Amino acid sequence: MTAHQHPVVLITGATSGFGLATAKKFAEQGYPLILTGRREERLQALSSELSALTDVHYSVLDVRDSEAVTAFANNLPERFKQVAILVNNAGLALGAESADKAKLSDWHTMIDTNVTGLVNVTHSLLPVLKAQQSSTIINLASIAGNWPYPGSHVYGASKAFVAQFSRNLRSDFAGTGVRVTSLEPGLSESEFSLVRFNGDQDKYDSIYEGTNAIQPEDIANIIFWIAEQPAHININSLEVMPTSQAWDSFKIVKQ
Repeated sequence: MTAHQHPVVLITGATSGFGLATAKKFAEQGYPLILTGRREERLQALSSELSALTDVHYSVLDVRDSEAVTAFANNLPERFKQVAILVNNAGLALGAESADKAKLSDWHTMIDTNVTGLVNVTHSLLPVLKAQQSSTIINLASIAGNWPYPGSHVYGASKAFVAQFSRNLRSDFAGTGVRVTSLEPGLSESEFSLVRFNGDQDKYDSIYEGTNAIQPEDIANIIFWIAEQPAHININSLEVMPTSQAWDSFKIVKQ
């Protein structure tokens, strides 16, 4: 199957982590790609690499900027206008301290990216997604949206929004060709975590040592599997952990 026979895939946050691995996975299978991110040099390099495999269009985009997102969606090249798979991957976590020690600016950045950015991109693409015979929206949530843990505060709350937003979209489009999935990874090793720890490599290493954590390629494989399901199948939500991670007993603090 050539790139021209595959549906167009749009991936936000494509310059690192899950987004980068997902772009490579779809490119290997010949899917035409729209890649967005904030780092132009990385987008250029990735586009050059993947253009040998498929058609690629990239755009420097800050998903938090609603006007920029609308302009981006309205001005896609003709070849890429019929987006049928949207991977809402752009997101971040900042800080792992308790809420009283967190920076308010970090909270705002997480909300603006993980919630507002997701809403901006989804709203701008819904008309074209609805126009397709079959389309798929895959939203990157997190186990942090399902299970509380110390230091998760706004990050976990923002990912709970992603999961519930996905379910609500699913309700809106039940019986149509639009499919919606909330993908909820657990302990994952990528540049995402270095950002959270403010570039502290020692802290990063100490958390992941010996865990055999989820890798970006693992999530890319799952995203591809979701998108490849028959049109009458919807994966509502999918929570994924490495085998080294599981639930623990509730904390009891003696007063």
